[in-house]
Amino acid sequence: MVSIKNIVITLGMLVIVLYGSRAYGFGGCEVDCQKCHSLEKNEVEQILSKMKRSGAKVVDIKMSPVRGLWEVSLADNGARDTLYVGFSKKQIVRGMILDLDTEGKGTGKAPEIKPAAAQQKPPVQYIDIAKIPLDTALVLGDKNAEHKVVIFTDPDCPYCARLHDELKKVLAEKGDIVFYLKLMPLQMHPDAHWKSVSIMCSQSLQLLEDNFSKKQIPRPSCGTGVVDDTVRLGAELGITGTPTMIMPDGFVVSGGRNAKVIRELVMNHVRRSL
Repeated sequence: MVSIKNIVITLGMLVIVLYGSRAYGFGGCEVDCQKCHSLEKNEVEQILSKMKRSGAKVVDIKMSPVRGLWEVSLADNGARDTLYVGFSKKQIVRGMILDLDTEGKGTGKAPEIKPAAAQQKPPVQYIDIAKIPLDTALVLGDKNAEHKVVIFTDPDCPYCARLHDELKKVLAEKGDIVFYLKLMPLQMHPDAHWKSVSIMCSQSLQLLEDNFSKKQIPRPSCGTGVVDDTVRLGAELGITGTPTMIMPDGFVVSGGRNAKVIRELVMNHVRRSL
């Protein structure tokens, strides 16, 4: 019998809205839905305006656990909130997504669906950037730049190639950000591992860019240790797809963004001094 994943969405509100289509983010190599569906920040802002919540700020947009819905993280007067936007951009859902396969697991009890007021908002994912070794990363930009961003990338991920171009646009505008590139080849790309090793053997940003440009690169001339360590680190940190960006304060952004949005994200998540 085919196992079907049971998911319940507890609805707080359903709003009908109509919008056009432009790309806020362009996805990653983990989720194919984003190849055909996109949602831009200004579209969400229009939704918020119609909901009389124009003061809320869009923190992030990513694919939700339920296919067909975008998950939009908001900040509103210091409080966190989440909206789910349908791919058609005609439906808005407020509430929580509960996975019946994991909620209450091991207790023998059915998951308890609490009233909306008692539900906890889903946490925004942060990573301690100090856990990521930067000495084995490729450096794009000035090492002495004020703001450090870590990118987990894959040489055969088309979204990563597109993001790389956007990162260079960010640097062309202003040199206050440096990007540390960690090569994390995904199993879905059979040649990505040896290409990552080859690139890291010579610590060559140019080889990575050549590969993104569909040029042939040489076979590796050293061991796979650095790349294998990055793959293990990614698994430990819960990073499952590429590209993944880690902002200066550790905020995790899955999938690609354009240069303007990347700069906005960095400025919204600058590292706070302790």
